[in-house]
Amino acid sequence: MPLSTGYKQNLDTLQQAFAAGDVALMECRLRATGEPVAVICAANRHEDESVEFVPMAMMFQDNPYEMLDPPAPDGRFQTQEDTNDP
Repeated sequence: MPLSTGYKQNLDTLQQAFAAGDVALMECRLRATGEPVAVICAANRHEDESVEFVPMAMMFQDNPYEMLDPPAPDGRFQTQEDTNDP
């Protein structure tokens, strides 16, 4: 599945924010569960000197290597069995 244009634009926005030092790691709460989560936010600075923090990505709370199957060169996703082969 190709990544959407929106994801690519968000990555560009994050890269620009990191270069400018306009990034924050904030604790937020998931509305659906009330669970606290760490969120990477870009700082959107306004002309009136106010700052709006725009949530861009959530950090993994568990081991991402155990949670995700990475893409394989042939277009499918690798399974845990693929990555554990000798």
